[in-house]
Parts: sequence; structure tokens; C-alpha cells
Amino acid sequence: MNFWHSMVWHTEGIRPVAPARWRQMDGMVGVYWEAESQAGAKGYYLADDPRIMIFRNDVSSRIRLSNTGGDMQPHYRPMMKALYVPAGVPMWTSSEKGHRFGHLNLHLHKDRLVKYLAPSIGRSAALAAINRPVELQQADAVETLAGLVIDELATPSRHNAYVESLVGSIVTGLLDLTGDQHDQANGRLTQAQMNKLNAYVDARCGQRVSVAEMAAAVGLSESWFSCVFKQTVGKTPLQWQLGKRIELAKTMLRETDLSLAEIANQLGFSDQAHLTKVFRNTAGETPAAWRRKKTLS
Repeated sequence: MNFWHSMVWHTEGIRPVAPARWRQMDGMVGVYWEAESQAGAKGYYLADDPRIMIFRNDVSSRIRLSNTGGDMQPHYRPMMKALYVPAGVPMWTSSEKGHRFGHLNLHLHKDRLVKYLAPSIGRSAALAAINRPVELQQADAVETLAGLVIDELATPSRHNAYVESLVGSIVTGLLDLTGDQHDQANGRLTQAQMNKLNAYVDARCGQRVSVAEMAAAVGLSESWFSCVFKQTVGKTPLQWQLGKRIELAKTMLRETDLSLAEIANQLGFSDQAHLTKVFRNTAGETPAAWRRKKTLS
């Protein structure tokens, strides 16, 4: 299948530091970019086709990502190392610090993608999977496969079939293929969505994450996410997240010598008094009392 991707993009403060390395294959195009970004750099990207982005280095502390545009502050989230972006989903990026980065872009024809997945999971499940965005910070196997693709883009030595098979493995390793249609039909989050949400929240080390950010992480609208989350977990998203932050506070109280004020700051509470109040309401005692008890036991 002859295919060349269609994409609208523009950047400010980002420049390539090496020629792009690319390869056209059956229903897919692979491109590897190495670039340098200035502090405050911005980018906008919109592709007519599904695509995968895999960074060679951790950029989560340097690049912010939004799918809503405008003032990014209420909607931004850290850029993960591996992303699947469905067709027609816009992306705005902003760099907080100057840095260099390299990433592999895999542009995929929708029909080619469905044809590849359908024999294993069925056409309807394949169509649903290619419409679900994915963002992962820990994707070791996918990163290894991406490295092999990049090597072949840099120094072509094998048939296209070799690279296409690598891309196929990246697709099955990255896309959410386990969405449970029964759960979705009954207004519940799937296990895959909960796994993705846990990973997304845990990657932020206890900092507060908005409901809008959590909804975006699993590809749902904020209102629908709030509804199905409570149906699934029995708590609101913020109640659930607060419980995770308190559990992390317990770990820090037990395993570190950090003061309560330092723990409160690291976990995004306004001050020590705020942490103490929430901790008491959740655990039934103050953090100081809880720490003394654990130290004695």
C-alpha cells in the first residue's frame, strides 16, 4: 500500500540538529528526528492518520502536552516517553527548559492498522482500539523495538518486511487492545483504563492531578469519566486520588526522615496543617502520631 502521511504542524523555538531519517513502507512511514528545544518553545501538530511517538530520553520534566490548546495551564500534562495518538487528535506542546531530544514518529494508515489487528481481536475491537489514545512512561519493550527501527532508518540493511514486523510489535505492545466492551457498555472503566490511570497518577509522585487530566489520560470526556469512575471504584476521582496521596505520605513517614512540612510540600498540600487535616480525616490520627506508632512497632 503506497502511503505518505498527511500532517499539519508548526513550531517555535525548536530546530533539528541532524537530518531526519525516514523510510516509507507498506501503509506506514517511519521518521526519526533529533532536535534542540529552547525554553518556552511551542509546537502544534495535527495528523490525518494515527501515529506513534517514542522518545529516546525522558522528557516528562521538560515538555508539556495538551489536546485542548489555548491557555495550557489548566490542561497541561507531562509528555510521556511513548504515545499513540489517534487520527485527528490535535496536540499542543510547550517546553519549560532548553534541551535536546530524539524521537521516532510512526505514521500509520488506518486501514493498514485495522487489517493488522483484526485477525487477532476482531474488526470492531480493532476499530475501537485505534480510537483510544495511549500515553506510557514505562514502556521498556516498546523502547527496545523502537531502537531497532531507528537503527534501520539510520543504516538501512534489511527488507521492509523486517521493519514492518517491528512496527507491528510496537503497535500491539503500545495500543490498548484489552478494552472490555462489557464494562464499557455497563458504564465502567476497563481494567486497561484503570491500569493506565494508575500509571499516569503514580508518575506524578503524589502531586494533585485534575479530573480533566485524568479523563484525558484514558481518552474520555471529563463529565463521562467522572460518572463511570464512581461507578467503577465507588469514590469520586479526587477522593480516590487523595487516598493514593495519603498512602504515599504514609510511605514517606515510615521510610524517610523528612519533616511533615517537607512531605506536605512534595505531595502538593498547601502546608503542613492541610496535610495533617486530610491525614487525620483519612487515617483517623495525625501524621505525627502515625509515625510515632510505626517507629515503635
